[in-house]
Amino acid sequence: MTEPRAPGCPMSGATDSLTLRPERLTDSWSLTPRGALMQAQRYEDGRALLKDPALAQAGFLAKVAGNVQGAAHPPVLYMQGEEHVEMRRATARYFTPAAVNGYGPMIARLADDLIAELLRKGEMNVDDLSLRLAVQVASNVVGLTSSRLPGLERRIEAFVSGGLDSAPDAHNRLSPLRDTLMGGAVSLFFMLDVKPAIEARRRERQDDLISYLLDRDYSDQDILTECITYATAGMITTREFITLAAYQMLQRPDLRAEYVHSTEPARHAILHELLRLDPVVAMLYRRAEQDTVVNGQPLAAGTTFAINVQAANADPDVMGADAGSLCPHRTLPRGVPPQGLAFGDGPHRCPGAFLAIKESDMFLRRLLLWNDLTLVRHPSVGYNEIVKGYELRGLRVRLGSPTAQA
Repeated sequence: MTEPRAPGCPMSGATDSLTLRPERLTDSWSLTPRGALMQAQRYEDGRALLKDPALAQAGFLAKVAGNVQGAAHPPVLYMQGEEHVEMRRATARYFTPAAVNGYGPMIARLADDLIAELLRKGEMNVDDLSLRLAVQVASNVVGLTSSRLPGLERRIEAFVSGGLDSAPDAHNRLSPLRDTLMGGAVSLFFMLDVKPAIEARRRERQDDLISYLLDRDYSDQDILTECITYATAGMITTREFITLAAYQMLQRPDLRAEYVHSTEPARHAILHELLRLDPVVAMLYRRAEQDTVVNGQPLAAGTTFAINVQAANADPDVMGADAGSLCPHRTLPRGVPPQGLAFGDGPHRCPGAFLAIKESDMFLRRLLLWNDLTLVRHPSVGYNEIVKGYELRGLRVRLGSPTAQA
């Protein structure tokens, strides 16, 4: 006997993903070799690889980050073993549900200010609003609150959009001009944002990440690399997800109505399902530093694994026969989170997962509650090879009628 389906599931056809790249899918869900690179597209394979403590972080410019001149400590994203466990345990207090709830008034104030600006101007791009929100929220957590000039979000965007490919087998060859521009973007970020924050916290510690790093005797260069990591892995990804979620709900009046009139847990369930279908980071990488065995198969040291998060999140063996459809209330096997592997898993699971959903929800509900919020222009869909995820640009909305604005 078939179980009754939850209301609104599935909400449309074979796939509700806006950003799926078919060329990244193969005919098999199993591990498929490509030289020294093996791709995992099944959910259980991907989760097993991410949970394996013997596999090191790869991709996301891990090799570059580990060789930054003057840096004595690698960013926490690339740490391994006991050092990584200790650092994650110490910094987890900034991202616990209790800590994130404490950020609530700050997030509410920022969201209200942005929507008030939209109301004044009449039309704005959601991707611009979400960038400012994501950067300002994360900056408060990290401690980047003493900038010498406004425009932090654009400085971060400049070095994230530098044209690099973070795949471990990528050959990044920038022109001298592009290399100079990227170096200049990082230098501006350091001089205008990171250095002033360090100086302020050397005078007086605060409850943020930079203060903690100073207590651990991190150098300015160490703190810069950590801030770049948080900017890339946290601020930019949250920006993209907020834009995607807004676009999905603007296109689906039934989903939008269900979202804005639901309780917080139900709203979070909708956001998790949107993230499952369109994970911002669609590909994660791990490397075997020594000979190992995966799924009973012996593999040599140096083997790199590409975990295709978007494919794994649509694995019908785990997510159900309608895995490509939007269903915020789907029944999942025990231990499978509603967003699948979108926040990773294992030792390097995203520490800011709860914060990302919380701030997305607080902004989106305020935005989508307005009955006269309308879609003016559909966004273009591009891809950022540093983040290994999508970029939505130009999602323009109008708040208020043209007559009222005039």
